[in-house]
Amino acid sequence: MPLSEHEQRLLDQIEQALYAEDPKWANTVRISDPRSHYKRRLVKASVGFALGVVLLMVGAVANQIPLGVAGFVVMLATCLWGLSAWKRMSGFGGDGAAATQNRGRRPQRQGFMERMEERWRRRHDER
Repeated sequence: MPLSEHEQRLLDQIEQALYAEDPKWANTVRISDPRSHYKRRLVKASVGFALGVVLLMVGAVANQIPLGVAGFVVMLATCLWGLSAWKRMSGFGGDGAAATQNRGRRPQRQGFMERMEERWRRRHDER
């Protein structure tokens, strides 16, 4: 939905005020791509996963069970963190823009209950 002229003017005024107040931050926000943020998160999660593997192996070799468990927990946490970043980066996440784009491409299937209700209505209409 396009903005009205008044809304566009207000948005331009807010943007100009942001540039005047903190030009460095405004420029950083304007040129940054959100996917680059998620890519950095993926790299950090990969490094954390490797650190977890190292902790797990050191715990197993040194016969230190708490260290091995800590390594496993680090691996699990960084894996989940990386997967959430990957989902958002690739459009599988819960942000509204990607969900709206995907909804337009493929018709949404009815749920089980809706199909059963439709069959029930058809059955009674035929009688």
